[in-house]
Amino acid sequence: MTLLEEARKRFEPQIRRVFHFYWRLVRGMTLGVRAVVLDADNRVFLVKHSYVRGWYLPGGGVEVGESFLDSLRRELVEEGRIEMVGEPVLHGIFFNRHVSPRDHVAVYVVRHFRQDRLPEPNREIVACGFFDPSALPDDTTPGTRLRIAEVLDGKPSTVTWR
Repeated sequence: MTLLEEARKRFEPQIRRVFHFYWRLVRGMTLGVRAVVLDADNRVFLVKHSYVRGWYLPGGGVEVGESFLDSLRRELVEEGRIEMVGEPVLHGIFFNRHVSPRDHVAVYVVRHFRQDRLPEPNREIVACGFFDPSALPDDTTPGTRLRIAEVLDGKPSTVTWR
C-alpha cells in the first residue's frame, strides 16, 4: 500500500465530513415527499393549506435523518389521519424548480391505508377530502393535476413538477 493510499484510508472519515459540509453549502438541495392516496373508488385525497392557495397532494419536507418513507408516513398521519398498511409505490422524483432551484419531490402512490375519520381543520390544514379525479376543486394546483393524470390516466411523466 502506498503512502497516499494509507493516508487516504486513515483520514477518509474526516475528509468525507469536510466534503459533505462543502457540498451542503455549494450543492445543497431540499427534498420533499407527496402521495397520490387513492381510495377503493379511485378518488384522490387532497389537502388545502392555510399558508398557500390551492389544493395539493398530501406531503411535506423530508427532515434531516429521515427516510422518504418515514417522512411519507409522518406527513400522511399529520395531514390526513392516514395510516399506510401496505407499501407505497414510487411514482417518480420530480425537480420542483418553481419553488427553488434545489427542490426535489418524491411522489408515491398509496392504495392501502386506514383512515378512521377526516381530521379536523387546524393551523396548517384548513380542509381535506377525497375527490373524484374528474371533479377536482377548481383551484387544484397544476403540479397536483399532472401527478394525478400520470397515475390514473397513464399520461407521460415529466421530470419537472409542472
